This record gives sequence, structure tokens and C-alpha cells, in this order.
Amino acid sequence: MRVLTRLAAITAATATALSVAVAAPATAATELVVNGTFSTSTAPWWNSSNTSMAVDTGRLRVNVTGGTANPWDAMVAQNNINLTSGKAYTLSFDAVASASVSAVTTVQLADSPYTNTLTKTIALTTTSKRFSFPFTSSLSTAAGQVSFQLGKNAAHTVHLDNVSLTETTSGSGSGPINMTSGFYVDPNSNPAVWARNNSGDSRAARIQSSIGSKPMARWFGSWSGDIASAVSGFVGAADSADKLPILVAYNIPGRDACGGHSGGGAGTEAAYKTWISAFASGIGNRPAVVVIEPDSLGDFDCMSESARQERIRMLTYATEQFRDKAANTWAYLDAGNAGWTAPATMASRLQSVGVANVRGFSVNVSNYYTTSQSTTYANAINSALGGTAKFVIDTSRNGNGSNGEWCNPAGRKLGATTQVGGGAEMLLWVKVPGDSDGNCGIAPNVPAGTFSPDIAVRLIDGT
Repeated sequence: MRVLTRLAAITAATATALSVAVAAPATAATELVVNGTFSTSTAPWWNSSNTSMAVDTGRLRVNVTGGTANPWDAMVAQNNINLTSGKAYTLSFDAVASASVSAVTTVQLADSPYTNTLTKTIALTTTSKRFSFPFTSSLSTAAGQVSFQLGKNAAHTVHLDNVSLTETTSGSGSGPINMTSGFYVDPNSNPAVWARNNSGDSRAARIQSSIGSKPMARWFGSWSGDIASAVSGFVGAADSADKLPILVAYNIPGRDACGGHSGGGAGTEAAYKTWISAFASGIGNRPAVVVIEPDSLGDFDCMSESARQERIRMLTYATEQFRDKAANTWAYLDAGNAGWTAPATMASRLQSVGVANVRGFSVNVSNYYTTSQSTTYANAINSALGGTAKFVIDTSRNGNGSNGEWCNPAGRKLGATTQVGGGAEMLLWVKVPGDSDGNCGIAPNVPAGTFSPDIAVRLIDGT
């Protein structure tokens, strides 16, 4: 796993391809754990009595004896961890057990008095899960220890992998991100899959070249299955390629209240909170860009007061989860588009849901307003916020601007993805080009979120 330094600059390699560059080589954040991937050996990890350990298919397998009285009676650990009091760190790891058991992970002094600066009780199951725990050290020592305490359970086996302890900057959106080699190209995006499965179609090569081979966001919702695993798998693939993934969280109850074509979402407030917490945990300490719930603040005008208050609670909780569980994620609350909500009103809504907890906000998601119009709108919002937020713009379909229609309008075109002035941090393809807005416009029989090669070719040609 790579934890990468701050994004320095964005330049365009082509009119439609995202390319990220830095002015000078970036310095990766220092990894404090040695051999957290267990690729060939267990050293320098050690195990206590009541356990045995070995490398098993690139993971650490720990066999735990049952019947012990305390969690620390059966443990694996690594010593000689350097910590500085007052500095922020994140401990993260993957873990799975042969049965549902409770365990304790700590960052502490290796010797008496074993002072803890982080102690977390974790629930392990037969499904692998990514855990990530930001904390501020209360210790200054070269004799720190990362431990996994597995006792006080029946006999079981635990597999650990990708154990990482790095110094971070607390708060989602202020952690380090670097991409010297660009954004992640999703090989399983809707246009890429369509082109791969329809190679004999005369449109396939053009769609793959102009759309499927470009970086764009992966949208996650109820269709994603186990959300922590789905997110972790996507972010992990990007991290392995040393590229920056773009994700969209799209599962809030009452979704698309004004448009109606993309309705759905988690069934209850409690279900959504569970889902978004798992989403953030799935990213953990790895770098990512996340757009939080497109349309969710613009939809306020189509919702009852009680529904608005419920949504405020859910979005606030979402920003807190990304802040606390995904320190190296740049998260952006969606702020609608230039033709929807007045900037001062949108700024007030952003403040009410904790925009200060994340990096900033996004504009023009799934819409068509030009980059210039979107920048003007976003700058007005940011001015009302006191100039404290960053913003990104969705340029996936704004090459010909807006004709006033939002649902599969004709004559739209793929947008450019070069960095612009006026405060815009990144231009991103957030909406997947070729995915329908709903049963409307030039695709009256294509449901929302479904890929249409006809829409895709129209966006390539601008027709």
C-alpha cells in the first residue's frame, strides 16, 4: 500500500484525458511498520505463547490457542516503532478470522508500563475487512509497539495483511495525496465493459479510445454489495497501480428527490449511516478522491422539512466518517450546478452538513454547464463560505455547454480535463459518459445509470 504526498499540479495530456503531474518528485510518507505485507517472511514480527505464525499466500497466518484469560495472552506484535507526542498517525490493516471473534489492536510502549496511545477492540469475522484508525500519539519513544491481541477466545486462525502505520495530517481532505502517474482508469467502467463485450460493433473501438480508456469515477450504491469490500477492492487496485481513484457515494435515502429518475438509496437513516461508515472504512488510509451524494443538497427544495433535517444529519455524519476514518481522502460534498441553487443558499447548506470536515465541494456533477460557468458559480459559493473550501468540477459532458436541459439532451459533448484557474482544484469525469440520466431526452428507453453506446457516440461527436 502506498501513502502518497500532496497533489501538486494538474495538467492535460489530451483534451479528454486526465493527467496529473508534480513540479518535483514527491516524497512518500514514512512507513513505520516493517514488512506489513508479509510477502516472504514474518520478520521482524514476533508472537507470544499460545500462538504460532507463518506466511500464508502473502498474508500472516496466526493460529491461536483457545482458553486463555486475557486478550494479551495470545498476540503478535512488532517493536521498535518510532512515535512523537502530538503527531497524528493512522494504523490500518486487513484482517479476517476463521470464526467471529473479538480482538484488540494497540500502539503502545513495548515494555512496562505498556502505556497505550491507541487501543481499539475490533470484531473479526470470516469476511476480510479493512480497518483504519487515526490517532494522535501521547508518546515520544523509539520503543513503540504495534500489537494484535487475540486471546480470550476459542481456538481460531487469523490472517493479517497490509499492516501500515504512517504519520498523517488529521482530518479528511488535509491528508497527503500525490499522483505523479495520473488518475486510475477503471477497467470495469460501463463504457470499457461494453466495448470489451461488443468488440465486433463498429462503435466499440471509438468508445474505448475516447471514453473507456480515460479516468472516471466509479459510483457506489446499493448495487455494490458489501460496500466496505467493494470500495476496498477498487481503491486497492488503484493503489497497487500507484494511481488515484475517483469514487462517488450515491446511496442516501430519498435520492434524486427533484429529478426522480435515480430514486432509491438506503432504506433508513440508520442503514445509511452504517453504509457510509463502511464506505469510509473501506478506503482507510489509502489516497482517494470521493464525491459525496450528488444532488443531495440541491434536492432540498423538493423535500419536506423533516426530510431535510434527516438528510442534514446523514450528510454531517458522512463528513465526520471521512474525516475520522479516511485521513488521506479528499472528499467533496456535492453542491449542485450553476443553474440550480443560489450560491449563498448552497453555501449555507454546505455549512449545515459539515463542509469544514472535508476538503470542499463539487459542482456540475452529471450536468452540462461550461467550466467557466461552473468556476464562477463555485467561486461565489466559496466566497460565501469565507474562501475556506476547495472545489472540483465535473467536465465529463460539458464540452458544448448546457442547452437548459438536464436529462439526456442532444448536442452535448465530452469535456476537457485540464486544470483551470479561479480556485478549481481538479477537473474530473464524475458522471460516466454514456450512462443515461433516465428515460428521457435522446434515450427515452434507457434507465438511469445504464450505459448506452448511442449516447456515448453522440458525446464523442457532439451531436
